[in-house]
Amino acid sequence: MKVHKILNNNVVVTLDPKGNELIVTGRGVGFKKREGDLIDPKLIEKQFSLHNQEILPKFAELLSEIPIEVHTTSDIIINHAKQFLGNKLQDSIYISLTDHIYFAIERHKQGFDIPNNFIWEIKKFYPKEYEIGLYALDVIKKRLGVELHEDEAGFITFHIVNAELNDTMPNIVNMTKIMREILNIVKYHFRFEYDENSLSYQRFVTHLKFFAHRILSQGKPVQQDSTLYEIIREKYEQAYFCTKQIDLHLIQQYQHPLSDDESLYLTIHIERLRAELKK
Repeated sequence: MKVHKILNNNVVVTLDPKGNELIVTGRGVGFKKREGDLIDPKLIEKQFSLHNQEILPKFAELLSEIPIEVHTTSDIIINHAKQFLGNKLQDSIYISLTDHIYFAIERHKQGFDIPNNFIWEIKKFYPKEYEIGLYALDVIKKRLGVELHEDEAGFITFHIVNAELNDTMPNIVNMTKIMREILNIVKYHFRFEYDENSLSYQRFVTHLKFFAHRILSQGKPVQQDSTLYEIIREKYEQAYFCTKQIDLHLIQQYQHPLSDDESLYLTIHIERLRAELKK
């Protein structure tokens, strides 16, 4: 393995057998090295081979600017997230999360912690990802000696969800906002409190997550047979009236009228919640 580029004493770029760039990190791995020199394998702590070669230059730049301890800590958190969720995360997580952790630490040192206004919703809507956020705070405290506020677990959660959905961070925040608004419409329409441990509630939240994502990404739902929609509308009349309130809200706030398909599935989920809470 030979040096292709030197970013700093601890970060170098090499090439794999196919000519793709690999980033190699380790204390002193680039010290007094020149292009073409052999890399000492004993100094290698981590290799990054990103599937998306387009983001590699930006990641390399980040590695050269941020302390290696922060990168190593971020990598531990990302590997844990992948194992815990069993999902593939977009390569962009290596940039977004590492960058966020570094600046969160810097802000904290300056006494400038940012409150997270969505912390309640984050805990409810993304419980698994939030658990990773709490794990991240523990790792940061143990490895970097910085105790960040719990609100930062929520911000880290957004980055994890972002990497799962491959969406932009503002969209993830707005997605959470839409979910909260719809849950409140249903709650106040029927004047009930949610049983957040119920299967119906969890199914509804999961449906809302992808529904809100589709709205913000301007995706179009596949239209179903309108006959089924008519049957559901008549059978679950109370739930359908609630769905119409959601429809009016989405038109006013997001210029997104519900399609028959979207109304169908929202009505079914709302009816499940309503029926369960009547028992």
